[in-house]
Amino acid sequence: MKQLYRALPILLSVGLFGCGNSATQENASAPVKENTDSFVSKLPDTAPTLKVAMTGDLPPFSFQDDYGNMQGTDVDSIRAIGEEQGFKVEFYKETWQDMFDSVETGKRDLAISGISYKDDRAVRYGLSTPYFFNPATIMYLEGKFDVKGLNDIKGLKAGTLEGSKEEDTLKEMGSSVELISRPTAFLAYQDLVQGNTDVFLYDMPVLQYIVKGYPEHKVKIVPMKLQMRLQQQVVLMAKENTQLIKTVNEGIAKLKEKGTFKEIEARWLGEADPAEKSDSDTNTKQLN
Repeated sequence: MKQLYRALPILLSVGLFGCGNSATQENASAPVKENTDSFVSKLPDTAPTLKVAMTGDLPPFSFQDDYGNMQGTDVDSIRAIGEEQGFKVEFYKETWQDMFDSVETGKRDLAISGISYKDDRAVRYGLSTPYFFNPATIMYLEGKFDVKGLNDIKGLKAGTLEGSKEEDTLKEMGSSVELISRPTAFLAYQDLVQGNTDVFLYDMPVLQYIVKGYPEHKVKIVPMKLQMRLQQQVVLMAKENTQLIKTVNEGIAKLKEKGTFKEIEARWLGEADPAEKSDSDTNTKQLN
């Protein structure tokens, strides 16, 4: 199941000042380059700026251009929410786990980088209402196996991203699979093509984006059956920051009504080949 991914003009981080206690801007790992930012905020200079944590290594959700600036579906999404709700954004590249810790400690205001809803996250953090449908899938090398679902991976070596919903699923399978978790999705993909794992479980948009860049490796991608709430993408904030949670949720509701998230999805993911769509069209489904 493949989709067409389209390149966009270079998008850069925006913002003049942080929203933390210090008025001094921190050293962002995605420095702004002159005359390269195609995004211009319509908000006044007096608008507050939120510090946004992103991994910057998880396309199509968040990744960096040649200048080190963030781009991707989540970059467009949080910018759109900010424009709707009156705040600008400033991006910071962090590891997957550091992204969560920095929000919890108040170092960053929010995190958005392909973060799926999980029950334990809902207890520990403030999660927004869903804004994207993010289906879980299984990838394996073509001709090596015939995998149609989770039951078919028992006895195999299964790779995934540390802290992901797919890792939780594999842990629940216990000793029936050999779990190999990696700090980045690309490392997990390398394990697969190098023969260190038999299958790679992760989010469909990420797997399809990786595959597009490495056509020499022929793979199969099949859907996993998980509860619908676990396949919803959310914005992560501090549990006690109720005002920000309310603000972000209001923005998400408005943009859903306008169809903005569907436009962002189409801009980055394109249209799937009708012959490759599943009966439920879960590869492009947007829940409003």
